[in-house]
Amino acid sequence: MFILLVTCDQVTKIWVMNNLSDGREIKVIGNAFTIKYLTNYGAAFGILQNKRLFFCILTALFIVFFLFLIILIPTLKKYYLLLISSILLISGALGNLIDRFTLSYVRDFLYFKLINFPIFNLADIYVCVGCFLLMIYVLFLSGENDLNELFIILKKKFINNKKEDIKKHE
Repeated sequence: MFILLVTCDQVTKIWVMNNLSDGREIKVIGNAFTIKYLTNYGAAFGILQNKRLFFCILTALFIVFFLFLIILIPTLKKYYLLLISSILLISGALGNLIDRFTLSYVRDFLYFKLINFPIFNLADIYVCVGCFLLMIYVLFLSGENDLNELFIILKKKFINNKKEDIKKHE
């Protein structure tokens, strides 16, 4: 799933960069929604411009945390939404990290011109939808007991993995 999502993000960015970097735009829904290429040297909505190293380190830590979570979360039906949101979050973070690492900026191209919404890309959509699903899971679908159970499971798996690593090195 990661490969599919990141590939879609990168392919669309490459296509837009190759075809619209001259300033042209494609009208999708009249003047309301267009595809327009933009380079973004900052974070969401262009904040924190030119902080590439900071974003790369923060994003790498974010990805490692959610990968760790995915590996340790049991594949039980009640955790599926948590798994899906984690996959979306990692895919979005990785899509933009690839841009920052290879180009020093992120390629954005989706523009709601009607409301002058900041230009964004597929990776941004993945992160937003992943955050939304994570909020739904935490606020409405999981009870306190579910979260406590999950933390206990994660703790046991992490401690057992550490003990196994120590035994292997002895």
